[in-house]
Amino acid sequence: MKINPPLLALAAGAFGIGVTEFAPMGLLPVIAADLGVSIPAAGLLISAYAIGVMLGAPLMTLTTGRLPRRTLLIGLTAIFTVGNLIAALSGSYAMLLFARIITSLNHGAFFGVGSIVAASLVSPQRQAGAVAAMFMGLTIANVVGVPLATWAGEVMGWRSAFWGIAALGVLTILALRLTLPDIPASTDGDARSELRVLMRGPVLAALCLTVVGASAMFTVFTYITPILREQTHGSIGFVTAMLVLYGVGLTIGNWLGGRFADRSVDRTLIVTLGALTAILIAFAFAMPFAGPTAVLIFLWGIASFALVPPLQVRVMSAAGDAPNLASSMNIGAFNLGNAIGAALGGGVIAAGLSLPFVSIAGAVASAIGLLVILSSSQHASFRDAHLQRHEKKRTV
Repeated sequence: MKINPPLLALAAGAFGIGVTEFAPMGLLPVIAADLGVSIPAAGLLISAYAIGVMLGAPLMTLTTGRLPRRTLLIGLTAIFTVGNLIAALSGSYAMLLFARIITSLNHGAFFGVGSIVAASLVSPQRQAGAVAAMFMGLTIANVVGVPLATWAGEVMGWRSAFWGIAALGVLTILALRLTLPDIPASTDGDARSELRVLMRGPVLAALCLTVVGASAMFTVFTYITPILREQTHGSIGFVTAMLVLYGVGLTIGNWLGGRFADRSVDRTLIVTLGALTAILIAFAFAMPFAGPTAVLIFLWGIASFALVPPLQVRVMSAAGDAPNLASSMNIGAFNLGNAIGAALGGGVIAAGLSLPFVSIAGAVASAIGLLVILSSSQHASFRDAHLQRHEKKRTV
């Protein structure tokens, strides 16, 4: 896909959101020490953000449906910027927690509406690739932005990371204003039609598939550091290298997922979920060996984010003429999957099972997703065949 300035502006917004969502994970000890709170209390800054995403996605989408799309995306980025400015100025834990909630409100709506805008900028045959191009900002955030923010927080204080993210927000606002066309709000749907669409069986099925896919990813990723330290016996440097390698895999997987989803969304999901299941099973047995672990972590990253473009496009397609709320809710579904995956992995550990069983649990979640998409595809094939037979009878 040739360089597309509007898609680059959307990717810049996705990059900033990715950094602000994940950077606190590397800054928790510094934040906790500076504000005089425990590590678990500091961890609530991440949980609060996830809850804000799930609540903000429907709230922001339904209340801004009549705004022109460029105006809306700029407004959402402004909320993001203000939230990070408050975080940078925070002198107490309560103020920082408030800042995280404010910042999170834009997340679901930005990715949801941004996906629809990205798809509208290209031909129908390239829509999944356009969505993937926007999400590329999110994957690059994990490879470059998060380590950079963590380094800045360690060297210059954690507030410097939020100052930098706020500055990025200002640049993104300018980029969106200068590159995005003036896209009017859809006149076909309103809040009621968006809510009705959300109740459609295919839309709910697509959202559930996103929850399952994200659960498979985060069941293992949440505990990747103790896995690499205790099972692979890796050093801190090895763990860091594996996280970067995983991030590179995410970036490649996002691109591949977009390319193949433009040909067939369901086939891409079937192949990817099958591969993810096999990789996680293999990882459970390969954990003690550094070389195979590195290869599998890279492949796992590819498979994990190859799911994102087809899942997003599947929800948008199922929603049809009122895709805004469904698209935004899919981002909330991804965050719900994050929480479920982390709880599933934690439950395995709490049950006294060894860390390889965490990977097996992730494989089970992925296999469930595979069964869902296979069943859905088979049902669609039977339905299409029935309609074709019915049409033939009518024409005879």
